[in-house]
Amino acid sequence: MKKALLQIHIAVVLWGFTGVLGRAITLGAPVLVWYRMLLTAIFIAVIIFYRKQWVRIAKRDIAQLALIGSLMGLHWVAFYGAIKFSNISIALVCLSTASIFTSLLDPLVNKGKYDIKELLLGALALAGVYFIYRTELSFGMGIFFGVTAAILSSVFTVLNKRIANKYPTRPMVFYEMGAGWLFITLMMPLQIMYQPDTVLLPMGMDWVWLVLLSLCCTVWAQSLALSSLKHISSFTATLSVNLEPVYGILLAFLFFNENKELHGGFFIGMGLICLSVVLQMLRLLKPKDTSPGYIKEKGAIGD
Repeated sequence: MKKALLQIHIAVVLWGFTGVLGRAITLGAPVLVWYRMLLTAIFIAVIIFYRKQWVRIAKRDIAQLALIGSLMGLHWVAFYGAIKFSNISIALVCLSTASIFTSLLDPLVNKGKYDIKELLLGALALAGVYFIYRTELSFGMGIFFGVTAAILSSVFTVLNKRIANKYPTRPMVFYEMGAGWLFITLMMPLQIMYQPDTVLLPMGMDWVWLVLLSLCCTVWAQSLALSSLKHISSFTATLSVNLEPVYGILLAFLFFNENKELHGGFFIGMGLICLSVVLQMLRLLKPKDTSPGYIKEKGAIGD
């Protein structure tokens, strides 16, 4: 049990580093995501070949994985765009509203019923975003991209839920990363058209940060999370994963002194959003046995 707890927390800390690495990498968001998805697909393909984990996936399911991968690519572009236009802290706080959006979208997609308490929690989270926006007006574009990333995250989480338990995780992630990379590739001419000065090749330490982002914060973190889920409850797993923004913000304060860039309204808004997430988690979860499906539903790779 202690080993499993250590594994899940290492995974969450690694996911928390994605924001730090995203700010350290000098590439624009679309190009950064292009490299991250390509490298992640390559690393996972090597692991799958080595462990002989290839499985046959139905064409209809491949199409759904391709859609999820494309949405994941857009999600990452929005997430790193939020970091580039504002900072890591604002991007992560806005992203933490994803669980609220998921609770609102899931009944719509899976034909369930809405809960008035969930709607109120959603309103509480949006009030938090409003407080942040009012006091951090200079970061308005970053807040917009952060909330967009949260909405996209909730959409592919709900879609992933339909297929999460049908196949092993790594082949699914490979198809999602490959499809997302192809989608970003097809969209890249638009990026170059609107921003002709777009830098396409990593410079300096960018290659190192990109490899760390893909190999450590994505592939290794996923493996640690899946291993831990064999021994811990879904409540413990969810509580740990919800600490990702907290770790990420603390790392941003440590490496970039972002606490000096923010005002009181940010911390009020962050408190409201965190409160809504905690209340939602306590409402829906009870300690029970779990399976790797939880991480699959989350996209299996963090942010």
